[in-house]
Amino acid sequence: MLHPTPAPSGEERSKIRRVLEERLTALARAHRVPGAQLAVHGGGSTLAVQTGVLDADTGEPFTADTAVPIGSVTKAYTATVVMLLVADGDVELDDRLGDHVPELRRAGPPCTVRQVLSHTAGLPSGPDSDQVASVTAARYLLDHCTDRTLVMPPGTDFSYSNAGYVAAGRLIETVTGMSWQEAVRSILLAPLGTVPSFIGVAGPPHRPTARGHSANTVTGRTMPVRQNLAPAEAAAGALRAGALDLVALGRAHLGDGSPGSLPRELAEEMRRPVPGADPGVLADGWGLGWALFRRGEALWFGHDGNAQGTCCHLRADPATGVVVAFTANAGSGTGLWDELTGVLEETTGIRVPATPAPRRPATPMAATSQCTGIYLNGDIEYQVTIGDGGGLAVSVDGDLPAPLVCHEDLTCDLVDPSTGRRIPGGRFVRDPRTGAVDRIQLSGRMARKSALV
Repeated sequence: MLHPTPAPSGEERSKIRRVLEERLTALARAHRVPGAQLAVHGGGSTLAVQTGVLDADTGEPFTADTAVPIGSVTKAYTATVVMLLVADGDVELDDRLGDHVPELRRAGPPCTVRQVLSHTAGLPSGPDSDQVASVTAARYLLDHCTDRTLVMPPGTDFSYSNAGYVAAGRLIETVTGMSWQEAVRSILLAPLGTVPSFIGVAGPPHRPTARGHSANTVTGRTMPVRQNLAPAEAAAGALRAGALDLVALGRAHLGDGSPGSLPRELAEEMRRPVPGADPGVLADGWGLGWALFRRGEALWFGHDGNAQGTCCHLRADPATGVVVAFTANAGSGTGLWDELTGVLEETTGIRVPATPAPRRPATPMAATSQCTGIYLNGDIEYQVTIGDGGGLAVSVDGDLPAPLVCHEDLTCDLVDPSTGRRIPGGRFVRDPRTGAVDRIQLSGRMARKSALV
């Protein structure tokens, strides 16, 4: 067992390590993941295992020190830096965002720092990275974060937003006088003992870096892929880190890490559920920078992240002090993670929440025209129609429509056309004043109805 009590003996730890390494290797092979890391902290000690290679082309081995593009887990680091500025008195959570971000003082949305960190600011998800590859963060905000682009009034609901974290990164820059990378490095990574590594920035030569991979379904070959995150989006997803680094962040939030940990009251504030923030299929709740996951009576905090061809997960339990982190250098690592949580429970007794449980029971509802229409989130267009078979279908930016199964509570499942398997997709939302369906939330991102079809 790796729970805080009782602590395992040296022989037991060796057995647990051996079993986890064997199972991680077998699961990585089954899910066509070239390399992966798992780190588990509990009972005053940390166990780490890894498997495979960091680059399918070079065959260089994955090590405990390997840094992986962690995608949106970067947001938890950005939010922590903002909270450290709050601790120093430089920022107040209920300050208007425009008070600290000059580009948003005139036409910016009327949202607060707190709302930005909790994805309740009403901001759109943000444009495709290739679309903003050559713009600054300031230009990005001027073009994509205005009061005209809001998908909902600030503070009324949840909509996952990369753009919001571009704004949070810009806040860090204006308050500290440093670039986001410099501020994260000096304020957070150095106290945590994390060797800094960022997408698009030359990293330390002594730290190995994993590439992302995707599987070619025709040839069966797993190929490295290129990271295309725009520099302006750094605060939303540019960090590279290993599983041990993620554990260090989780421990810092539990007051069990470096001397640079957050004050307890602010750490608790970050993992407190924000009223009205319903992230749908992403998590069971949301705090300030943290997703919240319920497992029985326990409420864990953490974050998931996907860069190009990578998959990373962090979970921490305030009640027991257990922290679990996982990284994989393939998009198919999500399936590996889901199975690995079961292995962890069998091997260590730690019951890690992988993904939110489906909200059931729910009664299927006949397709209805009240849900059809064109919904917009920034530049993203969702078109919901009634298909030839009489059921609902959704198309994103003109792609082929995917079937939807809607329930009486207005939650909906996406149907995999190839397997017929239902995947929790999101929910439709009614206007509280009129009762009409005026928004749809898919994968945590809210879109506003703009027209009927």
